[in-house]
Amino acid sequence: MTKAPSDLRLNTSMRQILGLAMPISMALLVPQINFITNNIFLGGLGETALACAGITGVYYLIFAVIGNGLNNGLQSLIARRAGQNLPKEIGQLFFHGVWIALIIAILGIVITYTFAPMILRSFIHNQDVAEIVIRFLLIRIWGLPFLYLYIIRNALLVGTNQTRFLVWGTLAETMTNIFLDYSLIYGHFGMPALGFNGAAYASIMAEGTGLVVIYAVIHIKGLHKQFAFFEHIRIDPKIFKLILVQSSPLIAQFAISIITWEYFYILIEHHGERALAISSTMRNLFGLTGIFAWSFAATTNTMVSNIIGQGKKEEVLPLIHKIVRISVAFSIAVFLFLNVWPEVFVKCFGQDEGFVTEAVPVVRIVSVAMIMMSFSVIWLNAVTGTGNTVVNLTIESLAVTLYSIYVYVVLEYLNLSIAWGWVSEWVYWISMFTPAFFYMRSGRWKEKIL
Repeated sequence: MTKAPSDLRLNTSMRQILGLAMPISMALLVPQINFITNNIFLGGLGETALACAGITGVYYLIFAVIGNGLNNGLQSLIARRAGQNLPKEIGQLFFHGVWIALIIAILGIVITYTFAPMILRSFIHNQDVAEIVIRFLLIRIWGLPFLYLYIIRNALLVGTNQTRFLVWGTLAETMTNIFLDYSLIYGHFGMPALGFNGAAYASIMAEGTGLVVIYAVIHIKGLHKQFAFFEHIRIDPKIFKLILVQSSPLIAQFAISIITWEYFYILIEHHGERALAISSTMRNLFGLTGIFAWSFAATTNTMVSNIIGQGKKEEVLPLIHKIVRISVAFSIAVFLFLNVWPEVFVKCFGQDEGFVTEAVPVVRIVSVAMIMMSFSVIWLNAVTGTGNTVVNLTIESLAVTLYSIYVYVVLEYLNLSIAWGWVSEWVYWISMFTPAFFYMRSGRWKEKIL
């Protein structure tokens, strides 16, 4: 049995960066393949199903990124304790994080059943689409507790440099989801043909499977003993407060970001089903090609917090610059592929040539946004790693305000094409990068204590 290292402190070498980032990228790649396969199966039901998948996907993503906000805040705290080499305190943080995750998941289910139908019927012009979306979401939202507990596991494994274990849960989830998508959407292997809603049931069962597998891995590898999960099972209000104070701005940041994206998709829906279906494929593109940027972002959060925990604040900026160079290099490779063969990705969704022709210009715009994202998320997650999460929220608020103004003017007021609408991603990432960069360069983050 592979033992977890007794010394949890990290260094800033290239080997350490890649050793953290590559397993994270693999763990992110697997669910993105899962999600794209899901949409490919739904594409077989027609453009309407693919269009509905765009709205339902972004809605669920709102709650998913709330979990990511909790994950990032908890990950920063765990990494700080890892830098201080305090494993038992890591176990206490994890235990309390699980309870917070479950409470937020229950609130998400209640909010969806109480408010989502009314809101979606009000804003979606096509009422047939609205009803399909609502029925799907009232099923899909029950996967939230599984998802949140799964995300908390990420905080533990990434924050303690155990990223090599990440892939097992995601691999189990993806294999389950692909099998059940094919079975439940179309009615194969003796299962009922549930159509669009089959994807909701498949996703819930897949999330449950991934959760069981990854917690089994944690148990088999002995991490529950190393971090003393069961030695401190009493609720400590001070730890609850610490996690919430650290994570709340990030939860608000991520929620605001994705709610704004849902607003974008609602405006896109006003341009017709094809525009919405194309935009749904672009979200898949962002998810797939952005895995390296997001893996390096998670690495930045962990390493910055760990290095600060060791008292080596002078190494933080050189570390960020090193990670940025690697992240941008990966994104340039993706950019070249997308611009040489843009049709390859779009044709995967089984739509006609007209769909492909209209989607290609959007692919090119998104590919530029990918490069912008590759360095912007690094600087923003460096801010997260310092523990100054209120600054994260301030930066996000500025970025989404400018983004929202742009998409309203371009898509609703001027009624320009969706290609111009997707230029909003350029506005967003530039608005995010600029204040994050100057904040880290200012050195004001050095006064923060966790």
